[in-house]
Amino acid sequence: MHYNFRLFWRTFYRSFFDSKNTPARLTKKRIIFLLLFYVVWIPGSLVHWFCFWLDDILFPAHKMQKIEKPLFILGNLRSGSTFLHRLLSRDSETFTSLTTWDIYLTPSVTQKKITQFVSRLDKKYFNSALHRLLYAFDRATLGKFKIHPISFFQPEEDENIHLHIWDGFFVTFLFPFMDEFPNYQHFDEALAPEHKRRIMAFYKSMLQRHMYATGKKYYVAKAPAFSAKIESLIEFFPDARIIYLARNPLDMLPSTVSWINYARLQFTDPAEKGYLYLDEIVDFTQHWYRHPLQYLDSHPSPRHLILNYEDLVQRPEAVLRAFYEQFGYPDKPGLEEIVDQAVKETLTFQSDHTYSYEDMGFTREGIVALYTDIFERFGFDKREYEPTKARAENVHATD
Repeated sequence: MHYNFRLFWRTFYRSFFDSKNTPARLTKKRIIFLLLFYVVWIPGSLVHWFCFWLDDILFPAHKMQKIEKPLFILGNLRSGSTFLHRLLSRDSETFTSLTTWDIYLTPSVTQKKITQFVSRLDKKYFNSALHRLLYAFDRATLGKFKIHPISFFQPEEDENIHLHIWDGFFVTFLFPFMDEFPNYQHFDEALAPEHKRRIMAFYKSMLQRHMYATGKKYYVAKAPAFSAKIESLIEFFPDARIIYLARNPLDMLPSTVSWINYARLQFTDPAEKGYLYLDEIVDFTQHWYRHPLQYLDSHPSPRHLILNYEDLVQRPEAVLRAFYEQFGYPDKPGLEEIVDQAVKETLTFQSDHTYSYEDMGFTREGIVALYTDIFERFGFDKREYEPTKARAENVHATD
């Protein structure tokens, strides 16, 4: 398997020796993060890769694991993918996903098998004491993030798995030296064919390991960043089902700006205050609308579904039942109860982040002009008579 050692070295070097005048300048906060990160990440990576090697010896059949009808949820960030992904994950008899735990702590078959064995012992002999301790730790740590619900035990975005090869868009959240990175945001068009194949081959192997270890039948992925790699995705998963979620740019854009700034600010200490990365975000959000939609338009298939965010949040049960049938997934008894529970959980999540696109330097007219074709295609409300300042939005779990 492939690892981008050059990029790993470059981000290391830039962090300590060439970070002046970048958002990742070397302040006390940044030094503490870097020391903690490398102390944990390097030994952890060595363990993971040793376990990947053990997989090939102890569980070689994972390489032949079939991935049947995998479902990929595409679209821009902050477009409802978390809500849909976690809604589907409640149907655990049908679907499985990579949780935060799977991605960062047990990416290999070997680690998953060890975890499953320990879990059985804990339940049988210790009345699930370890289970309760881990959930308490989860609530006290990841549960504190308020712009986006995070948990070790909830499904998370698949792009995170590429940190294990140091070759994916989410590495930029930790090390925002954008001039060092390949153009992952335009993956299909910008990366060399062999580079794309290496990344996608690693991703496929991760899904095969997960399916082999869990014994589940269908996989569902929250994958907004895969909007840029839809062609590569279909090449490696020809049996894939695709849901493309489209949200009004007047909501999506400021929410994405807020989320990316919040996420990168957890690991950096930029001298410049306010919202950063605006040109980058506008560029890739335009591409993440247009590139996958152009592909889906030119490759019509019953395996593909373009879905309006408003339809999803207003009638989630009807939407789920429709694409279960369309995509050939088994009918799920009790789907109404699953949807009701998920909606109630969503409504109880409160964010402490508010924003408006005016604070970011955008105007309503400017956003409409940037995404004119998207407004026309989906008939999104342009809010021509609504005061834009009143659109300051409280971020919630349906993003």
